[in-house]
Amino acid sequence: MSLINISNLTFSYEGCYDNIFENVNFQIDTNWKLGFVGRNGRGKTTFLNLLLGKYVYKGSISSSIDFEYFPFEVENKEEFTIDVIKKQAYNIDDWQIIREINLLDLSDEILYRRFETLSNGERTKVLLVALFLKENNFLLIDEPTNHLDLNSRKIVSEYLSRKKGFILISHDRAFLDGCVDHILSINKENIEVQKGDFSSWIKNKEMQDNFEISKNEKLKKEIKRLSESAKRTAEWSDKAESRKIGFDPSKVEKNISRRPTEAAKAKKMMSRSKAIQERKTSIMDDKSKLLKNIENSAELKLSPLKFHTPNLITVNKLNVFYGEKRVCENISFSVNEGDRISISGKNGSGKSSILKLICGENISYTGDVFINKQLKISYVQQNTESLSGSLVDYAEKYGIDLSLFLAILRKFDFSRSQFEKDILFFSEGQKKKVLIARSLCEKVHLYIWDEPLNFIDLISRMQIEKLILEYKPTIIFVEHDKFFTDNIATNVISI
Repeated sequence: MSLINISNLTFSYEGCYDNIFENVNFQIDTNWKLGFVGRNGRGKTTFLNLLLGKYVYKGSISSSIDFEYFPFEVENKEEFTIDVIKKQAYNIDDWQIIREINLLDLSDEILYRRFETLSNGERTKVLLVALFLKENNFLLIDEPTNHLDLNSRKIVSEYLSRKKGFILISHDRAFLDGCVDHILSINKENIEVQKGDFSSWIKNKEMQDNFEISKNEKLKKEIKRLSESAKRTAEWSDKAESRKIGFDPSKVEKNISRRPTEAAKAKKMMSRSKAIQERKTSIMDDKSKLLKNIENSAELKLSPLKFHTPNLITVNKLNVFYGEKRVCENISFSVNEGDRISISGKNGSGKSSILKLICGENISYTGDVFINKQLKISYVQQNTESLSGSLVDYAEKYGIDLSLFLAILRKFDFSRSQFEKDILFFSEGQKKKVLIARSLCEKVHLYIWDEPLNFIDLISRMQIEKLILEYKPTIIFVEHDKFFTDNIATNVISI
């Protein structure tokens, strides 16, 4: 066991006025299986790059081990898979490699195929094997689930649960729960390390947030009470002070002790007023320390259009082809208003092609696909490569209300300064939020979302989940987040 020590870490990108990290201090045990969570744009990948020494920073990061980043770039993709692995893990016997790939449900024959012929899911597993076979290293695993189907995610999670010594960035709740024993969270105001899996972390966070919200309300009432009390006490003090001024007690007053008596009252009231003000200041100081890490997870709204007939789409004995290759066959289902249909299956099984076919793209198929001609559809595609330009231009391009569009992005934790940037420079998670925000602005009968949650942070996933459960739009989606699918799908089409 050894420690990774982070002391007074401060970092900002060149030309950026705001620090990503400021005087951050914490320790990581190299035996931990550490899940790394936080809203999009908070600096998770940036922190991994700081550990790798890619940026100049203030403070110190000290460790006795080497850091390895996943996914690493394979320079020669024409090499056999076994050679790709051996270039990373020196002096490793073949039986060790075979043992590891078997744990990931890969066959031995994959080792003697060219790396370029592997699917994205297979590549993910091979790269993990290569890194875990290296000695004396600490893995920095950045979003390994994006190219994995539901079953592969479960296999990789079980594989990681057998390992130790890594930081894992992932927004998949079930995946994290299956393989981590600590959570490193980038909050709004600080960075914390907590023992346990994601479910225990989110439960503790919700308890802490509710405690702070409750305490904040009590302190607000106490401040109001003290303000009113201080005002009354000050008025009493002023009256007492005025009664001792402007009189000659030897001529006017029978009781010559009135003047010092009124003075004593004024002093007492002034002292009480001062004590109330000090108490109020102390409470306001306590209040200022609360709610700093409460996440902006304001409720989203949606106004789906009603269709004039219950049935929107009917698919019967559908076969989809890539060239001459049939990737799925004999698929039949119907979509009625209010349905929330999940299409599930392995990578490459034709899920995205079915969605594109419904959206009107030129997909080779046989069978019957009936889509009502008056049906209005909003489509969220998988990739974000085409996104660039300003948010204003993007809203104008799709004919959506700019104010509503920006308001949704604010609820997705976008800062106002983010609105001035080119979308090209957004994080991948922020780009996916742009796609979803645009979809939520569109007035349609049917939403079709293809892996909408890739790169999107956990808090935002729960916002979207709550939105769908509340407004019950008609939606067809492909998503490998088990929690999300289990919670919102009314029907699952397995391919």
